[in-house]
Amino acid sequence: MGGSQFRPVYHPAGHDNDLRVAVQDLRTGRWVSMAQLLARTPDWALWTQRTQVLAAVAAGSDVVQAWRAEEPDSLAAAVMHTRVAVERAVRAHRGGHPRTRELWQEAWEACRLTAHASPADPVPWVCLLALSLLDEHAQMEEHRLAPPGPMLPPGPWGLLAEADKRDPHNREAYHRMLQFMYARSRGPLSEAFNFVQWAAGSAPPGSALHVMPLYVRVERYRRERGQERALDLHWVAEDAVRDAQHALHTWFLLTATDLASPLDLNHLAHALWGALHFGDAARVFEALGPYWTTHPWAFRTRDPADQALAEEVFVRARARSLAGRD
Repeated sequence: MGGSQFRPVYHPAGHDNDLRVAVQDLRTGRWVSMAQLLARTPDWALWTQRTQVLAAVAAGSDVVQAWRAEEPDSLAAAVMHTRVAVERAVRAHRGGHPRTRELWQEAWEACRLTAHASPADPVPWVCLLALSLLDEHAQMEEHRLAPPGPMLPPGPWGLLAEADKRDPHNREAYHRMLQFMYARSRGPLSEAFNFVQWAAGSAPPGSALHVMPLYVRVERYRRERGQERALDLHWVAEDAVRDAQHALHTWFLLTATDLASPLDLNHLAHALWGALHFGDAARVFEALGPYWTTHPWAFRTRDPADQALAEEVFVRARARSLAGRD
C-alpha cells in the first residue's frame, strides 16, 4: 500500500480475526460468538487479552447479563460479568460519577467470587489490580504492601503475585501495576522506570514486558510537554534508543505478532521511528498492517485529544520508515 492510498484502521482486536468477529456481534447485542471464542481460547495470556477487549465493548450494554441468564453455570460468563463490573467502576471513577463507590464495591465482590469459582484464572486478580487505582489514598492494606525489591514503592504487590502465579509475566497485570504507579507519581516517574526495568529484567525472551519501558518514556514525554526543551531529542537519547532496540530484539523478533497487542506494536514502531531507526521501524509497521492506536501518536501532536492529528503522525511516521528501509 503506497502512502497516498494507505488508510489506517483502529480496532482493538488488531489481527485477531476471531476476536474481531466476536466484537462485531457484541456491538449488535449477540453473545454467542463471544462464548464460543472464549471456549476455544488456548492459554491464559490470550484469555486475559480477549476478555479485556470484550469487556470494553460490552460495558455499555446488558449483553453479558443476557448470557448469564441463559447460561448461569458458565464460568466464562462469570468472568465476563466481573470484567464488565470492573470496567464500569473504572469508567465511573474516571468520570467522577456519584455511584463510583457502589460500583467499586460490586466489582470488588465480583472479583472475589470469580477468583473462588475459577481459582486457576489470573483475570480476577488482574481485575483487582485495576480496582486498586480507585483507592487513591491506599487505604486498603492490600494496596500498600512492601515491594519485592529495592527502589520500588509499596503497592498491591500481593495482587500482582497472585496474577503472576497463574500466568507468569501476564501483560495486563503488569500494565495495571504501572498505572497504579503513575497515579501516585506527580514527579519524574523514577519509581515507574524502576518498576518496568525490574519487570523486564525478570521476563523471558519473547515477553511483552520488554516493551514496557517504552510506555514510561511516552508518559514522561506527555508530562513534560509544557517544558521548554527540544522534545524530539527525548527519543534519540542513548538510553531511549537502547530501550527501543531491546524491545525489538527481546520481544518483536522472538514472538508471533499476529496476536500481539496493537498498543505494544504501535509503541515499538513509534520508539524506533523516533530514534531514527527507520529500517527497524519499517519491520514493525509491516507487522502492524493497517492497525493503529491513538496512543502514543497523539502525544506527538499539538492537541492530543484530536484523533485526526494522531492519525496524521502515524501515517507520516509509517511512510518515512518504509521509505528508509535498507
